[in-house]
Amino acid sequence: MYLSTIGRREHPGGVSKKSFALLGGNVFALGTVSLVTDVSSEMVTAVLPVYLVLGLHLGPAAYGVVDGLYTGATALLRLVGGYVADRVRRRKVVAGLGYAMSAAAKLGLVAAGSSATAIGVVLTADRTGKGLRTAPRDALITLSAPEHMLGRAFGVHRAMDSVGAFLGPLAAVAVLAVAGSATGVDGFDAVFVTSFCIATAGVLLLALFVRDHRAPKSPSGTVSLRAAAGLLRGAGVRRLLIAACVLGLATIGDGFVYLLLQDKEDIATGWFPLLAVGTNLGYLLLAAPLGALADRVGRLPVMLGGYGALVTVYLLLLSPLTGWALFVLTLGLYGVFYAATDGVLMALAGPLLPEALRTTGIAIVQSGQALAYFVSSVLFGLSWQFWGATTAITIAAGTVLAAVAATFVLLVPRRKARP
Repeated sequence: MYLSTIGRREHPGGVSKKSFALLGGNVFALGTVSLVTDVSSEMVTAVLPVYLVLGLHLGPAAYGVVDGLYTGATALLRLVGGYVADRVRRRKVVAGLGYAMSAAAKLGLVAAGSSATAIGVVLTADRTGKGLRTAPRDALITLSAPEHMLGRAFGVHRAMDSVGAFLGPLAAVAVLAVAGSATGVDGFDAVFVTSFCIATAGVLLLALFVRDHRAPKSPSGTVSLRAAAGLLRGAGVRRLLIAACVLGLATIGDGFVYLLLQDKEDIATGWFPLLAVGTNLGYLLLAAPLGALADRVGRLPVMLGGYGALVTVYLLLLSPLTGWALFVLTLGLYGVFYAATDGVLMALAGPLLPEALRTTGIAIVQSGQALAYFVSSVLFGLSWQFWGATTAITIAAGTVLAAVAATFVLLVPRRKARP
């Protein structure tokens, strides 16, 4: 498929029982694994900002480095995982290794104690697992559904994923309540151990219910480092990679958004994990409908609309609005942002990539975006620490607008030259 076909309306239609039947059981099996795993990972993610900033007293700059590590530092390992999965044609095995590493890392947080360095090492190991598993998992989704339904497939998967993300913070709050300590070490340790047990269940579900996609062995040379590098010679892949990097630079971490809300509204520490619940509620409700809408009206406009929601979130944090209206609008629009962008970007990438190098290509795009996100987190943390939160979020809002304009120019369908 050529870049000019990106976003074209090819198979109109809404979400129906027949549509879901065509997606295949593997999409739902992968969604179930992600649901369970996200309950585990979001338990940790929900308490981590308050644990590091309010518990260990890290400054915004130091938190920016840790937050960047959490998503971006293992980007190169995504490339390794993607290439190995294509090379050995065992995407499920590579994904399973990643899920298992992340599960084991949850216990490492208990051992790390209050050492910021040790926590950074453990989080890097956790994200290494995520780096290994993400591209093989997304490649399996693209190979488990018809091409014209990839928006729906990723929408369904991300909706199930976000159910886990919705339940995770609630589980963390429940564990903290049972442990009898909202901010003490015992409470956080209880969250980490519970998270490990749930993550282990996710690994078992993957092993038992997800089917691998074993395509016939590719001709010699089609899955090689040279062929992988050759993906970037395609104009469509190259433009999509640049767009993913630009958009990654424009995105600050969830933790920063929630810390800014906490700072503005001065909410109690024990309620902090529930901020993620609001975002994930919007995400889980809208991921599948927006995925179907992307298949119907075009993936590019839906994705750019999601970044429009993101810049509105940043502007709300700068506005004089306070109280429940601020919480509802900010967290709801943040959920819209994720629902309209996360899976839609992969649905854009899938048809551009040959099946033999599908995982590698997806890993390249995700790695570029993750590295850009790492830079963004560090720069935002430094901006906040040295210029203040207002200046930092103003710059972030301007960066999103510039990124949307650049992405439109890069990915807008081009007319074919007349013969």
